[in-house]
Parts: sequence; structure tokens; C-alpha cells
Amino acid sequence: MSSTEPRRTALDALHRSLGATMTDFAGWEMPLRYGSERDEHNAVRTRAGLFDLSHMGEITVAGPAAAALLDHALVGNIGGVKPGRARYTMICREDGGILDDLIVYRLGETEFMVVANASNARTVLDALVERSAGFDAEVRDDRDAYALLAVQGPESPAILASLTDADLNGLKYYAGLPAAVAGVPALVARTGYTGEDGFELFVKPEHAVELWQALTKAGEGAGLVPCGLSCRDTLRLEAGMPLYGNELSTDLTPFDAGLGRVVKFEKEGDFVGRAALTEAAERAATQPPRVLVGLVAEGRRVPRSGYAVVAGGEVIGQVTSGAPSPTLGKPIAMAYVDAAHAAPGTEGVGVDIRGSHEPYEVVALPFYKRQK
Repeated sequence: MSSTEPRRTALDALHRSLGATMTDFAGWEMPLRYGSERDEHNAVRTRAGLFDLSHMGEITVAGPAAAALLDHALVGNIGGVKPGRARYTMICREDGGILDDLIVYRLGETEFMVVANASNARTVLDALVERSAGFDAEVRDDRDAYALLAVQGPESPAILASLTDADLNGLKYYAGLPAAVAGVPALVARTGYTGEDGFELFVKPEHAVELWQALTKAGEGAGLVPCGLSCRDTLRLEAGMPLYGNELSTDLTPFDAGLGRVVKFEKEGDFVGRAALTEAAERAATQPPRVLVGLVAEGRRVPRSGYAVVAGGEVIGQVTSGAPSPTLGKPIAMAYVDAAHAAPGTEGVGVDIRGSHEPYEVVALPFYKRQK
């Protein structure tokens, strides 16, 4: 197989049988949509959606010094994560630039699973291997060892509960537990990228099809539908969740992205990027750089990544993500804008859409927050 040939998940044939529109995403053939993106989006907000996320990159870090290695390699306090829990964190360069944002699961006292974005999985793997020098721990590429399915939406707990004896009520947000789901061994995690309650199920690739089919059958009465990457993007945008390559990049530190809270300076020992991030934190406190804000259109024209944000004839920022919002019924965007124009309600802000300055309202993120 040539290196340019896109990779396919264990569910590839099933997606095609469902009539999915497939797309190349980070070197993988992935379902973009099965029917209407809006219908898929609304199903997740009101009922439930089923996603194939097998393109994500799983990396196992295990050994007596696994926690110490991750505390050195990542910006978070990973040693403080209890077994069975997970943490959102980042891996940065020495200069503080973000290499990727990650979820780290502590599977046991000396075993962790790092989940990287598909586009950065190789970069993260290489960085962890390089940073493991001198630590009594193994870094293992487990990208082919897992398929990943996600059930997201208000009906997802009931759907999953019908297929497992696991204590889902006791499973907190950002926690995971091993369980049988429809007879399939899985790591069941209460995580997601939609702004809704939901679960991500890590299973062996050979079990992916039977689990997908069992979930589909269990969700029939609850309005569960298969969902593609397109609605996953509008769901995460409404929830104000950053996407690597849009809101996050090596040109930005976590403080530039408004996510300085993930950097844990109080942890013991040095970590990669500590000195640069200390300076970035001080800069952000005194003279904040551009700030990530929400923009809601007054008209119907949709802003896209890279479009200029303007005020008073001057460029004051740049759109990072934009799309029509099915929930708000209007186009929305996330953008980095100068701090002077970042306050919600700031007047006179627009987006340059092909030479026309379309009016936008500055709002606080997220655009959408589910009712608990």
C-alpha cells in the first residue's frame, strides 16, 4: 500500500453501505455525512448520534515512571489523575507552541492512554518517544489496536445502559471504565466533542462492526442516527471547543488560545516548555494578545477560516472556524480579535466576506451550553 493511500477504519464498508459521503481527513477515509448534516446535528442535540472516530491516535504509555514521563512531556499534572479518570491537556514545544491538544486516560497506576488528534498522532508519538529518554517507561503506538465509536446526545445514557451492566450513572464526566457493551470488551469513557452528554467506546477493530450494529438497534426507538465529521464540526463549534489547525497551532501557546488553565506550573519538576510558558502567562496577564471570541452573524453570509475580522476600516482579527449554526439558526464563527474589541457586545465589528464587511455581534463562548 502506498503512503498516499488513505487509511480506512474497521467500519469503512459499513459506512459505504449506509450511503455515507466519504472524505479524506488527516490521511483517513472518513464519513462526512450520511444524509443531511443539519438533521445529524439536530439528532445529537435532541436525541442521539453515533460516530466513528477510529482515526484518532491512541498511544499507550506504561511503566514505573509513566506518570513522571507524562508530567515532563505534557503541560498538565498527569501524575495527579486518579486511575479511571481522564484529563484534557496539551503537548507543547520548548517555545510554548501547541503541538496538539490531548485527552489522557489513566488506566492503572502505571498505565496511561494518550489520545491525539488524527492529524498530529505521528508528531505526538515521536515527541513522546523522544521525551521518554531516561524514564523507566514504554511509549507504544496503539493506533491500530483500537476502533473508537462515540454515542453522543441526551438519549445516549439510556441507549448505552440497555447494552451494558456498567454503572453509567456513577461514571463521571472525564472518567472511563472497562466494561462489556453488547458482549464486546470496551473502555467506556464519558467524554465527547459535541457539547452534549455522551460516551466514547474504545474497542478492538474486529469488534467495531458488531458494536455499531448493536448500538444502532438499541437506539432505534430513541431516534439515534449515524453521524459524520461535518456535524461533529458544527456541534463542537457551537460548544466553543477548539480544533487543532484552526484555534490551536504551533504559533500559539495555551495562553494565547485562552486555555492557560491547562498549564499546571505547580507540579513538581521541569516540563517541556515551562520557561516559555511562564513568560507567556505573564504577557497574557499584562497585555493580552488577541482573544478568542464568538461572533454571531446579523445577516445570512457564512464566515470561513482565514477571513479577516474588521472594525472601523481596520483588520482587528481573523476567523478560525465558521459555519451555519443549526441550533442558533444563524451563521457563527470563532475568531481571534484584538483585546480592545473582545468584550461581548462590542459595537461595529464585522467580517470581510469577499470584500463586503458583514456585521457580526461579539459574544462570549460557548454559543451553546446544554441544560444539566
